[in-house]
Amino acid sequence: MTRTAPLTTDDLSAGAPVHTPAASGEWWRDAVIYQVYPRSFADGNGDGIGDLPGVTAKLDHLRQLGVDAVWLSPFYRSPQKDAGYDVADYRDIDPLFGTLEDFDEMLAGAHERGLKIIVDLVPNHSSDQHVWFQEALAAAPGSDARERYMFREGRGPAGDEPPNNWQSIFGGPAWTRLAPRADDGPLGPQWYLHLFDSSQPDLNWENPEVRAEFEDVLRFWLDRGVDGFRVDVAHGMVKAPGLPDWDGHVSMVEGTVEDGHEQVSDPSDPEDGSTGAGHAGPMFDQDGVHEIYRSWHRVLAEYPGDRCLVAEAWVEPLSRLARYVRPDEMHQAFNFSFLTAPWDAAKLRTVVDVSLDTMDAVSAPTTWVLSNHDVVRHASRFGLAEIGGRQLNGIAATDPQPDAELGLRRARAATLLMLALPGSAYLYQGEELGLPDHTALPAEVRQDPSFFRTDGAEPGRDGCRVPLPWVGGAPGNGFGPTGKTWLPQPGVYADLAADRQYGVKGSTYEMYRTALELRRSEQLGAGALAWVDALSDSPDVVAFRVAGVVVVSNLGAAPLTLPAEAEVLVASGDLDTSSGAVALPSDMTVWLHA
Repeated sequence: MTRTAPLTTDDLSAGAPVHTPAASGEWWRDAVIYQVYPRSFADGNGDGIGDLPGVTAKLDHLRQLGVDAVWLSPFYRSPQKDAGYDVADYRDIDPLFGTLEDFDEMLAGAHERGLKIIVDLVPNHSSDQHVWFQEALAAAPGSDARERYMFREGRGPAGDEPPNNWQSIFGGPAWTRLAPRADDGPLGPQWYLHLFDSSQPDLNWENPEVRAEFEDVLRFWLDRGVDGFRVDVAHGMVKAPGLPDWDGHVSMVEGTVEDGHEQVSDPSDPEDGSTGAGHAGPMFDQDGVHEIYRSWHRVLAEYPGDRCLVAEAWVEPLSRLARYVRPDEMHQAFNFSFLTAPWDAAKLRTVVDVSLDTMDAVSAPTTWVLSNHDVVRHASRFGLAEIGGRQLNGIAATDPQPDAELGLRRARAATLLMLALPGSAYLYQGEELGLPDHTALPAEVRQDPSFFRTDGAEPGRDGCRVPLPWVGGAPGNGFGPTGKTWLPQPGVYADLAADRQYGVKGSTYEMYRTALELRRSEQLGAGALAWVDALSDSPDVVAFRVAGVVVVSNLGAAPLTLPAEAEVLVASGDLDTSSGAVALPSDMTVWLHA
């Protein structure tokens, strides 16, 4: 039932810990990692597109914010059909973003400031402009060059039907047929697989040459000094034998915990091959991916400094995801079940419980994330009347619009809840400013291939990728020296610019900075977690104790009166003291010593 009586100090006592952290000193176990989407972070040369010199120029912002590491989305040579996730050369920097020398300067600057650097790796597919794919196009069917990719004969008497019925995640068929040529077989031109855009052909991970190539790519960047890799589509590299038809549908964004305590598979058992929900189907989460990551784990182990592998794997249930972070595989995996959880106390408690329990079973840290470059920012998402997969994939001007005030209020509360949880937390650039999505982008400026391949049915991800505002009211809000921005910024960005929040009491930036300082000093990321007994069944409150700090989130409509003697460490908004007591209003979170 809803709590109406004032809380006492006894009410904030906690039960037995439901999570006790592993005794280990690896930095990534409790790190706060900040995602930089390079083309939208900061523009150093004035062309309207962010670049590596822009990142270097803003490293002090990240150091002062208090994060531990920076993950950079792709900056490799690319025709930019999918914003760099179509890689033409894995060992070079695209001129849009600078040079290898610029990268080295950025890396050195980060390390001087105590920041680790994680780079993105895109192993499921390359660009169709990659030298390998160009060689495959020039080569004959059955050649070694074509064996690096997923080329197949078509179905039907003339081979003019796709090899199977798979659909692209970006919309439309997952197969494209080559143009006719003289050396085609009896079924005519072959088809190639692309789970994403047709400019992103899937690599054949059954081919030893592909495996050797990517181990060499890992060493190339490790030798330069990077601290780890975030692995794109980590669940998609191996396909089921025979590429069978599948009538299911995969969305860009999925993930929920329905029954958190149901263990569909045993993550500690390498022979348990049961499958769950999430990105299911014969193109995802095949057991063969795990040997790839065991080999990569061995590569990273050759280098000093606890280098790490982070999986982007849309895999459910969480017990299935935990298989990616067994001790000899990857080190972290994104927790999309937390990201997609609604603003609901019971469901949040469930996903936290299950996440910690499942990852503890394989001695891996749990990760927590609320926003990234693929989903609607949580400052907008939490302002919607209903939160679901459709809204996660983008908000169009014709869609129901978020309540901006409510969205930011809940976003700040959710962030404080997240940053207190033990494990590793991920922040997406600009969330420390409370930035919303641009939900009114006109069609003519959109660039996400998912928008075009679905004929606009999916708005796409451009709204969360808008260039950051650094100087409010300046041209382009200070994104770069000329005022150009590759996507237009919404008008509200001027008031949310970084310079208008530095040192301003109550600003979103200062809330983040204070929380990150406390997270470090109180060692929350490495703490044991226990639920507050008196509130463990509340429909309106999430409350737990971690490393000596009590965290209370009020998701209900009525304010929650706190013990008068409790010491407030940080709150997501102004506390109500009008009645003489300290009250936690609706949609707010507070950290206490009590």
